[in-house]
Amino acid sequence: MRFFSKSGAFTSYEMYSITHFILLAACAILIAAALFLSRHFDKKAVLKTILICTALLWIFEATKIIFNLCIGNAKNPNTYIPLYYCSIPLYCGILSSFAKGKAKRIGDVFLTVGGLSGGIIYLLFPSTTAGMYPAFHFITIQSFIHHSIMTYLGFLLIITNYINLKFSDISYYSSTVIVFSILAYIVNLFLDTNLMFVSKDFPGTFISLIYKICPPMFPVLITVIQAFPPFLIIYRIIKKIFYDK
Repeated sequence: MRFFSKSGAFTSYEMYSITHFILLAACAILIAAALFLSRHFDKKAVLKTILICTALLWIFEATKIIFNLCIGNAKNPNTYIPLYYCSIPLYCGILSSFAKGKAKRIGDVFLTVGGLSGGIIYLLFPSTTAGMYPAFHFITIQSFIHHSIMTYLGFLLIITNYINLKFSDISYYSSTVIVFSILAYIVNLFLDTNLMFVSKDFPGTFISLIYKICPPMFPVLITVIQAFPPFLIIYRIIKKIFYDK
């Protein structure tokens, strides 16, 4: 069945093809519509939305794991261990939904910064599905929905003033990324994986450019790049648009 076929079994869609732009437009419309409908949510409604979206993310993630195991990818943990940058919202969504104090702040901050940076970058540059699966394929649809939810939550927390992002929040964001990167690196050593993309080159992406700078220092360089620039860029944009009025 085409929708649940293995990678390479059918002609895949290509990045920046008409198909990609259709997927991107569909996601943009859905995100915009969802934001319009939820633009006046109070904090209680936003919290409920975070909980629902987190549950949806976990359901889709669990289904993806089952899919990869069923099609014979058990020997490739890269395909089913949820330990990538865009997997972090799975865990931070739980913190944001149920935790209190600093733990909840960690969740809120990453859902905002990581949601916007990771979500938007993937929608514009879907390197993990383009060239691998057809557009109408479970993994492709799951990936675009996952990153659309990330993007939606990032914008929602800002436009409803659910979070007032501060520069000091960089410590919450960066420490979260560093912890996941270290954990991923340890797992990579044992399983020969490339979780969080911190251990090996990823040809055809900007990661490859970083890798070529200094291969021995690559794990540190890619961790630093994921742990600091996204926050600085998102914070500056948010501050300029929403706070400097």
